[in-house]
Amino acid sequence: MSAETPSGPDTRPHLVVCGSDALVWTLADELANSRHRIRLTVITPREIRPDVPDLRVLTERGVELRHADRLDEPAFRDAGLAGASALALVMPDDMVNLQAAFCAHEIEEKLRVVVRMFNTGLAGSVSRIFPDHVVLSDAEMAAPAFVAAALGEVAPTHFRRGDRTLYVAHRADVPARNVMLSLATEAEGEVTVLPAEPAPEAARPDDLVLAQAIGGSAEGDVTRRLLARAGRRRRPLAAFGRALRAALNRKLGVAVLITMITTVLAGAVLNAWDETDHSLWESIYVTLMTAVGASDVEEKRNSIAQAAQLVLTIAGLALLPLITAAVVDGMVNARLALSQGRLAGELRDHIVLVGLGNVGTQVLRQLHDLGVRVVAIDRHSDARGVKSAQRRGIPVIVGDASREETLRAASIATCRALIVVSTNDPVNLQAALHARAIREDLRVVLRLFDDDFAQRFGTAFDINASRSVSRLCAPAFAAALLERNVHASIPVDRHVLPVGTVTVQAGSELDGVLLSEIDHPTQARVVGMSSAGQGWIDWRPDPRRVLTAGDGVLVVARQRALRALVERSKP
Repeated sequence: MSAETPSGPDTRPHLVVCGSDALVWTLADELANSRHRIRLTVITPREIRPDVPDLRVLTERGVELRHADRLDEPAFRDAGLAGASALALVMPDDMVNLQAAFCAHEIEEKLRVVVRMFNTGLAGSVSRIFPDHVVLSDAEMAAPAFVAAALGEVAPTHFRRGDRTLYVAHRADVPARNVMLSLATEAEGEVTVLPAEPAPEAARPDDLVLAQAIGGSAEGDVTRRLLARAGRRRRPLAAFGRALRAALNRKLGVAVLITMITTVLAGAVLNAWDETDHSLWESIYVTLMTAVGASDVEEKRNSIAQAAQLVLTIAGLALLPLITAAVVDGMVNARLALSQGRLAGELRDHIVLVGLGNVGTQVLRQLHDLGVRVVAIDRHSDARGVKSAQRRGIPVIVGDASREETLRAASIATCRALIVVSTNDPVNLQAALHARAIREDLRVVLRLFDDDFAQRFGTAFDINASRSVSRLCAPAFAAALLERNVHASIPVDRHVLPVGTVTVQAGSELDGVLLSEIDHPTQARVVGMSSAGQGWIDWRPDPRRVLTAGDGVLVVARQRALRALVERSKP
């Protein structure tokens, strides 16, 4: 049913958003800023995370705020879900969202549903309830940006449109003929997003560009670059040495080493003073057999050979138990390190990951897939990613990352980068500051909720990258709710640039204008266009072309610029 207004029934599309963490605020803020004529209702529990801004501020922009501790049928009826156009379920728990979808179906069957899920394998369950649905994982969307920032690469973004695969790369990594347009350029520390195309002699190798994959795989190119940054080629002997140092108890190792040296020296003396002429193999054979006590007493040997044989036999008796003890001790140490969250020995050239929630778990999986050594830290032993780490043999330190001793236990002084993605901003800040105090040149990638504060903090403390997960992902959720024709979202510096198609409608502001009027550097850039009634895309359209009803223009733009273009495309 439609809400009543002073002038009559409210006929605007009704959107309902349900959540309890930072994403619900960011998504509601994104929708409230939209120029679409919509009616927005937000449902949250009465008690939500303290780091979420006061949602009552949104009521000043016409947002209706409701509280419900359970997303059940009464809660949805009270929020006016019957007759609504779309529902966003962005609670941080997959099962809560799935149960809420079942309840929503009882109220309104014909509903567009956007569901946030960590385990996207449950998408099939949603499809049985609502044919018109979208399942999105904020963790999957955000994780590549953190991984790429830690490895010093661009986020692996690619998408398919028409007959082309488009992907993000540095200008130097792709042939000039494959470059579609510039996404960002940096000069004197200032990043310009969506700049005008530079002259060939002024193009910078580090410029971020949108390229087309011709005769190759964009995903493969991106993966190869990340693998190169990750340094997947390992030195087997060095890896074996690290494993041996980690497994052996220092005192036990010294005892084994001394015993082995004694055995070798005694064997050399025995063979040197033995009157029998042995080959090299026979010498080794006699030495080892004597070491394990398998030789008989040789009364005819001279006294020096007999003494060496005696020492060798005694050393052999000590060597076997020591080797057995070393193996058992190594296995016990490895198990204790895994179960108690401590490292057996110091690591080098690894990445320290703080936070094993949804985003942290995805980051951990991607780093492991790239062959990067990881040490994880979380204050809770039952965090979502702990079991995932244990299955992969990744050490987990259970402790407070805001404490310096916890970071030192993770060998922070010898790691290659620190990624801090816990959901606690104060912990993230303290971890970053303590890490920089230990090692000034450490690469730090930081997650913070407030994107503006993250930028200021990063500038003040020279943090390599700071990101807001909700800001990275909210545009995709908003686009899915509004059924906006968005095909991908590209993270560039601190911005998220949606790639979408603007379809010109008859009688709209764009009907009859030149294509060049859509292309505005720093705001919106034209990638290609398709004529009315045609399925193919012209990837190099003439800017002097006059737009007519039914034309579709593929653009990459800032969020507000895309919203403005969508509004101009409607009568």
